[in-house]
Amino acid sequence: MFDDRSYSVDPDLQKTLAEAFDDHIDFPKPGIVFKDICPVLANAELMRRLVVETAAQAKACGATKIIGIESRGFLLGVPTALELALPFVPARKKGKLPGELLRQTYALEYGEDTVEIQRRAVNSGDRFFVVDDLIATGGTAEATALCLQQAGAEVAGFSFLLELGFLSGAEKLSGAFPRAPVHSIVTV
Repeated sequence: MFDDRSYSVDPDLQKTLAEAFDDHIDFPKPGIVFKDICPVLANAELMRRLVVETAAQAKACGATKIIGIESRGFLLGVPTALELALPFVPARKKGKLPGELLRQTYALEYGEDTVEIQRRAVNSGDRFFVVDDLIATGGTAEATALCLQQAGAEVAGFSFLLELGFLSGAEKLSGAFPRAPVHSIVTV
């Protein structure tokens, strides 16, 4: 078992990232403050630092594959996989992938959604590091991890650029997957 409890995020990177987000009030609907990560994506040096940080987290967890959650998780997951020379696997919304699929339906605030992963990309004994841009309630990340477990794979850990701490998604994941550390680079 890998132990990454001694791992900590560079505080300068946390501060720089937090300052880079743009806030959009009442988007996409009234009462929401949307945290826009586009300024981070547009800054090559900041993206490089973010990818190096995420790759260090994955390495500390002993990951053998990186999985990114549609769609912004792809933006962080693919370069992280390249940094570590590991395979990348996409977790997509229902109906977007061909072939035999692993799938998990999960509850949303108003309804439900389904995440799917191609079965051939997941093997028993694989150690997946789950990457996404944001964790709110943790439902999508939990569904992704449950898909992986269906095929006998392990969840090595989770990484999120931004955590909405008041929604307790990281705590939900920690409870459901106690052996998989949850890394949130910036928490608001």
